[in-house]
Amino acid sequence: MMKVWAIVSILYAAAVIVLAITKPAAIWNMKKIQIFEKVLGVKGTEIFFYVWALIFLVLGVWLFTR
Repeated sequence: MMKVWAIVSILYAAAVIVLAITKPAAIWNMKKIQIFEKVLGVKGTEIFFYVWALIFLVLGVWLFTR
């Protein structure tokens, strides 16, 4: 069961990285993202996405090694 969560975590991290790189308008124009940009700035929001993805990537690797 842990391996399933590990795969889900890694896939989620990959999806977040793709979203941070491509910045699709449908998602990047959401109110929540706009608030992040207002508070953190554009670069800060991108960095937040990358850190969030890194956390889930580390979680996925950790779950695989358990």
